[in-house]
Amino acid sequence: MFGSPEFTRLWFAQVISATGDWLGLLAISILAIRLGSGSEGAALSLVLAARIGPGFFFGPIAGVLVDRWDRKRVMVTCDIGRALVMLSLPFVEELWGLFLASLVLEAFTMLWSPAKEASVPNLVPAEYLARANSLSLVAAYGTFPVGAALMALFGRLSTALFSSSWADNLRLDDMGLAFYFNALSFAVAGFLIWTLALPRRPKSERDAAKLRKARLADPIAELREGWQFIFVNPVVRTVNMGLATGLIGGGMLVPLGAIYADEVLGAGKSGLGVLISALGVGVAVGVMLLSWAQRRVDRPRLFTWSLFGAGGFLAAAASISQVHISISMVFGIGVCAGAVYVLGFTLLHENVEDHLRGRIFSTLYLLVRACVLLALVVGPLIEDGLDRLSSVLWDRHVDLLGFGVDIPGVRLTLWLAALIILASGAVSVVSLRSGITRIASSGREGGR
Repeated sequence: MFGSPEFTRLWFAQVISATGDWLGLLAISILAIRLGSGSEGAALSLVLAARIGPGFFFGPIAGVLVDRWDRKRVMVTCDIGRALVMLSLPFVEELWGLFLASLVLEAFTMLWSPAKEASVPNLVPAEYLARANSLSLVAAYGTFPVGAALMALFGRLSTALFSSSWADNLRLDDMGLAFYFNALSFAVAGFLIWTLALPRRPKSERDAAKLRKARLADPIAELREGWQFIFVNPVVRTVNMGLATGLIGGGMLVPLGAIYADEVLGAGKSGLGVLISALGVGVAVGVMLLSWAQRRVDRPRLFTWSLFGAGGFLAAAASISQVHISISMVFGIGVCAGAVYVLGFTLLHENVEDHLRGRIFSTLYLLVRACVLLALVVGPLIEDGLDRLSSVLWDRHVDLLGFGVDIPGVRLTLWLAALIILASGAVSVVSLRSGITRIASSGREGGR
C-alpha cells in the first residue's frame, strides 16, 4: 500500500502535520477576526495575505536552498520553527504580531513542501510513485474535516475544563488549545522525519554545493538552471503548463460555486455543499482508480486526456440546469482533477533529477499559487462583467434551435473556464508531442 516503510513514516508525518496545519489556519483566521474587532474583514484579509504573499517572492529562492541543503534537516528545522511560532501565538494580542507570525509560518512551509516532494523518489520505488502521490493528496486535503472537528472540540473543552485563573494565564481557551495542539503536531512530525533514513547525496554533489555557497552569483544561476530545465524537458514543461493554465479555469469554480448553484441549478445557496461533496467524492474515486491502474497507463498521455475530461465535464455542468445530472458532471470533474494532480506530481518525480527537484517543485507551487489566486480574483469580476453584458444584449436569455437557454454571467464564465481548461489540454498535447519528436530526432542524429 505505501511502497516502503520509510515513506509510511513520512506519510504519517504529513498526516499529523497537515491536520495541525488546517487546525492552525482555522484558529489563526478566528483570532484575526477577534483582534480586528470593528474591521474583521480587513483583518482577516491582511493575515491571509501574509500566508499567500511570501510564496511569490521567497518561493523560487526556497527551491534553490532546498537543492543546496540537507533536505531532512530542512524539514526537521521547519517543523521545529513552526512549532515554536505556534507556541507563541496564544500570547499575541496585536494584529501586527499575528501578521508577522503568519509570514514566518509561510516561509517555513515554502521550504518544507519542496523538500518533502524532492525526497519522495528517494524513499519509494518508481512503480509506487503514483500510489505515493495519491496518499499524499489524501494527507494534504483529506485532513481538513479532522482539523475542523478538533477546532470545535477545543471550543467545548475550553468551556468545560479550563475556567480558572491559572488556565487564563496559560491561555487555555479554544485558541490556545488549538495552537498548542498544532505545535505538538509539528513536533511529532519533525521527530518522525528525523528518524527517516534518507540517502545522502553523492560526495561530488555535496562538494559542489559547498562551492556554490561561497559564490554570491550562484543562486541566480541555479534559479535560471531550474527554469531552463522546465522549458527544455517536454514532460516537465507539459505538467507545469497544464496544471497552471488548468487551475486558472478550475479555480473559478471556488468563488462562483454558490452563484452557479443558485442561478443555474435553482438549488439555493445550500446547493453549494452538495456540489462540493460531489467534487470531493470524485477526486477520491479518481485517486483510487489511478492507484489501481497506474502500472497499466501511459501517464503523460493520460495527464493530457484528464485535462480534456475536466474541461468537458465543466462545460457540460455549466450547460445543464438539472441538479442531479449536473452533480454527476461535477463528480466527473473531480475524477479528472484527482488524476491530473497525482499524475502531474508523479511525472515530475520520475523525470526530474535529484539535484533539481527542489527548484522544480518550488516553481510548481509558485505557479499553482499564482494561478489559483488569479482565478479567485478574476473569476467574480468576469462573472459580473459578463452578466451585465448578457443583460444588455440578450436580457440573459437566447433561443437556439427552438430551445430557450438562460445565459446569466455565471454560466458564461464557467463556459469560459471550461475553454481555458480545454486549451490547456491542447497546449499540453502539442508541448508533449513536440518535445518527444525533438528527443527522437536527436537520438537518430546521435545514432548516425
